[in-house]
Amino acid sequence: MRARNYFVGAAFALLAAGMGHSAMAEDIKIGEINSYSLLPSFTEPYRKGWQLAVEEINAAGGINGKKLVVVSKDDGGKPADAQTAANELVSSEGVAMLTGTFLSNIGLAVSDFANQKKVFFLAAEPLTDAVTWAKGNKYTFRLRPSNYMQAAMLVEAASKLPAKRWATIAPNYEYGQSAVAVFKKLMSEKRPDIQWVDEQWPPQGKIDAGPVVQAVAQANPEAILNVTFGPDLVKLVREGNTRGLFKGREVVSFLTGEPEYLDPLKDETPDGWIVTGYPWYSIKTPEHDAFLKAYQAKYNDYPRLGSIVGYQTIKAAAAILAKAGSTDTDKMIAAAEGLSMPSPFGEITFRKIDHQSTLGAFVGKTAQKDGKGVMVDFSYKKGSDYLPGDAEVEKLRPKD
Repeated sequence: MRARNYFVGAAFALLAAGMGHSAMAEDIKIGEINSYSLLPSFTEPYRKGWQLAVEEINAAGGINGKKLVVVSKDDGGKPADAQTAANELVSSEGVAMLTGTFLSNIGLAVSDFANQKKVFFLAAEPLTDAVTWAKGNKYTFRLRPSNYMQAAMLVEAASKLPAKRWATIAPNYEYGQSAVAVFKKLMSEKRPDIQWVDEQWPPQGKIDAGPVVQAVAQANPEAILNVTFGPDLVKLVREGNTRGLFKGREVVSFLTGEPEYLDPLKDETPDGWIVTGYPWYSIKTPEHDAFLKAYQAKYNDYPRLGSIVGYQTIKAAAAILAKAGSTDTDKMIAAAEGLSMPSPFGEITFRKIDHQSTLGAFVGKTAQKDGKGVMVDFSYKKGSDYLPGDAEVEKLRPKD
């Protein structure tokens, strides 16, 4: 009798295990990689954004009836760790695609992995132009507006400034180098009279703001391009305010209007910087209103730009999978090329020519309100208006 009960129990266990495996087979897994431990100010809101998207997608029936599951890993800000995570997600977890990454050097590392292993990769945040151009490949797509796009948006305003002598401050790695190079190129094309009088390249995350500020001041520029962000930005602003670096000088700054970087400045927020950012508190469109309401209802908090990026990355991944009707990589690539979809900022499209999305950015000026930094005088710039045409892209991007 005991033996019979044992075999019956074992049979039920095997049946349950089989049912469990069958249920799991109905899930679609996406691999997600980001620098959670290194850059929590951006990546924690980013995680909340993609978790909201997963919840909405599954509540609406999943992807062609299958549940979406995101398997997430932390790369610790190290390209080698990101590639290891990518390999584990593909080989052990069996994910249909890879998404995410923040730092540009990590985005390039995962893109290279995707190209070698023939895995679909939707880059969320890395901004270097190389992701879709110089080192672009058929397997990699990108959501965020690139350095070229954001530089072009900023140059539109910066080129109207009277300043002729310019200095630059940027973190010394792929993102900072790429941002400075493209801004200088586009700015000099519009304003051949400009002189670039100084460049400062502090290490990312380890700025010694005093010597940087002193060196820039000695060069006596009329305007400054800033590309630092996060804690480095706070240190630079504090030291610059103390030493009067920004007084009487124009400043143009990538990303500074994003809440994750603007909020920590509080009453030290400089006035009148021209920035890209995300003034969530003043955007009045039906698409953004719907996102804002859902985000605040779930988290009882306001969104950061990372929230938008995380949310839209997974929404885009789901749209690609749904259109492909398959987890086959080639079918997903075909589905993604030219795909248009809604976003909290309006409709976006993934261009076939370079796999860059047309998600745009807000450009405005920094100001203080009630002891906090805000963006004012802003407008939304559609990404499609700031991208080069196919003929130019073909020169910039290798053939697949």
